[in-house]
Amino acid sequence: MGSEAPSWADQWGSSGLEDEYGSSSGTNNKGKKTTNLKATASAGLGKAKSAAVIGAHHAKTAAKVGAQKVKTGTSMGVSWIKNQYHKRSSK
Repeated sequence: MGSEAPSWADQWGSSGLEDEYGSSSGTNNKGKKTTNLKATASAGLGKAKSAAVIGAHHAKTAAKVGAQKVKTGTSMGVSWIKNQYHKRSSK
């Protein structure tokens, strides 16, 4: 199994913090890596925000439609009850 895929140590080196050129990240590359990580995180956050806004919009629309259905159903039910009452009381 070890010959099929490289081990973790083979991929990442002994320290686990080697950059793409094989040298450990020092003070010169640290700022670049941090900036890249922040940019990547910011892009992910932007996507998450837009997905949340879209989801909130869909939820709001569904709530409005549901409330309208409840309102219409209640109105029709009250009207039916009134009609039934008037039919029985007029006889």
